[in-house]
Amino acid sequence: MPSHRNGNLSMVYFQDFVLEGFESGLETQALLFAVFLALYMVTVLGNLLMIIVITLDAHLHSPMYFFLKNLSFVDLCYSSVIAPNALANYFSSSKVITFAGCATQLFFFSLLGTTECFLLGVMAYDRFMAICSPLRYPITMCQSACTRLVLGAYCGGCFNSVVQTSFTFHLPFCSSNRINHFFCDVPPLLQIACGNTAINELLLFGICGLIIVGVTFVILISYGYITVTILRMRSGAGRRKVFSTCGSHMTAVTLFFGTAFVMYAQPGAIGSMEQGKVVSVFYTLVIPMLNPLIYSLRNKDVKEALGRLGQKHMAI
Repeated sequence: MPSHRNGNLSMVYFQDFVLEGFESGLETQALLFAVFLALYMVTVLGNLLMIIVITLDAHLHSPMYFFLKNLSFVDLCYSSVIAPNALANYFSSSKVITFAGCATQLFFFSLLGTTECFLLGVMAYDRFMAICSPLRYPITMCQSACTRLVLGAYCGGCFNSVVQTSFTFHLPFCSSNRINHFFCDVPPLLQIACGNTAINELLLFGICGLIIVGVTFVILISYGYITVTILRMRSGAGRRKVFSTCGSHMTAVTLFFGTAFVMYAQPGAIGSMEQGKVVSVFYTLVIPMLNPLIYSLRNKDVKEALGRLGQKHMAI
């Protein structure tokens, strides 16, 4: 643990952090471990199944399912950045994470979280083109265009991640090394920094707020046009099919953006870490677990593909 001394002032710069997690009794810790493990296992199995089904079933080789496969991949990685370390800490007396380990976790968490945000916006644009401009859809949403949109989502995520991680870890951490959270995130890290965090808070609320509001605006505009188009449809069966597909996406969007706004896009979020820890469980474990369930249970094509995959497995 290196230290710097200047006259009567003594500052200690920490090389390690301690993730305090949820402070509670032994029985509660055991219950939390069981809940975290169950959520993570369902998340891994659900998202892996979605990736495998979409990859193997030729009927699902369309732009919508290409984006859904990427969403499942992001959700799988997203929860894997947080959950294994959080689960290991339940059996650790020290709960230590290195400075480099903390920075790495924050980088990938921010990268994947922001990428998911952009992917949800891309998926809304895809549904807008498919429903409102069906004749132009095959040309507009060709394979190269879909690939560029996904790469753009990752680039946007990378930009936000680099900014947040670099500015956060340029701060001095000399007052405490105990992070009041179960993983490394910007708000709890700003709480223990001993430098001026005004710029960091401005970047957090500014960039994250701009991304959330901007993508939400794209989604609302897309679904505004989609709603008008649906109301003009004469076929009741066509309306039900479109509502089923779009309803799944809107459910996922509401869950993700609701929790993201509470955590990052409102002033005062940094000061309420107990609320932040509970909200974080939702967007790091619960939402990645629910997404494959939402898209499979409410999607006829996915259910049929699961049935075909099951029949092939039984035949083999």
